[in-house]
Amino acid sequence: MHRRAGLMQKEYVSRHRIVLLVEDEALLRVITTEMLEDTGATVIGVETADAAWQILQTRSDVDIVFTDVNMPGSMNGVVLAHRVRERWPHIALVITSGRHLLSEAEIPARGHFLPKPYRYQQIVGAMELAAPRQ
Repeated sequence: MHRRAGLMQKEYVSRHRIVLLVEDEALLRVITTEMLEDTGATVIGVETADAAWQILQTRSDVDIVFTDVNMPGSMNGVVLAHRVRERWPHIALVITSGRHLLSEAEIPARGHFLPKPYRYQQIVGAMELAAPRQ
């Protein structure tokens, strides 16, 4: 569905990236997974911040956490992002929401906000800002 001819965006992820996608809406999780995979990333999709936290406890290869703000469970995406920044400062952060526009003060250092609805090009841009090529 989101496959692009020529995939100039593939150059973004010339290094293999692991993205932990945290989205409670199943259809949006599937669509966003496809978009992220189109950039060349490997995606681990979960539906709560609690599930994401558990994965982060057991995996050391996550490069980017891409999280929605609102979701069920004991923490929202903003709390998750701050905890990730404190514990794993090397992990890039992209926070998204269709209900809230976050202020700079609410976003962890070096985190990036992407409002919903987003398009493929916006995901590519957010990923580049969060974790630039080296």
